[in-house]
Amino acid sequence: MNHALVLYNGKITTLNPRQPEVSALGLAGGRITAAGTDAKVLDRAAPETQRIDLKGRRVIPGLNDSHLHVIRAGLFYNLELRWDGVPTLSQAMEQIKEQARRTPPPQWVRVIGGWNEFQLEEGLLPSLEQINQAAPDTPVFLLHLYDCALLNRAVISTKSICLLGPVSRLFSS
Repeated sequence: MNHALVLYNGKITTLNPRQPEVSALGLAGGRITAAGTDAKVLDRAAPETQRIDLKGRRVIPGLNDSHLHVIRAGLFYNLELRWDGVPTLSQAMEQIKEQARRTPPPQWVRVIGGWNEFQLEEGLLPSLEQINQAAPDTPVFLLHLYDCALLNRAVISTKSICLLGPVSRLFSS
């Protein structure tokens, strides 16, 4: 089969463990028709085949992720913390303190999922007292493994939480 398009002179990730990278791809009808060396793939190209010289650039398989957080990422990228790889509670609290210093009101400090207490030397979740000390005046939302969240005392004074009703039934410090 002739190729409608050939990408060549590149670093093309295949996701095939037996051949993880090739320099050329042939494509036709929305399908890959060949993967291999430039010579092998270009040899099967017809004169009318469109050719794109990648000039050593990387090509990765297309991904269709239907669970993107594009809006949140765009709005809050610089306001969110990730604790992946943070080794101690004191370092985690220091990050909250620094992020609270940089976070403009009325924004919240957000620690997003992907971490757990077992990565920390102490093997414990931070206490509400520790979170309150790190950011006494800035609301903090600390997401734990996407299953629950911790909120500091500054959250309770925000209008949205106050609209829920008496907070003594919802929170304990």
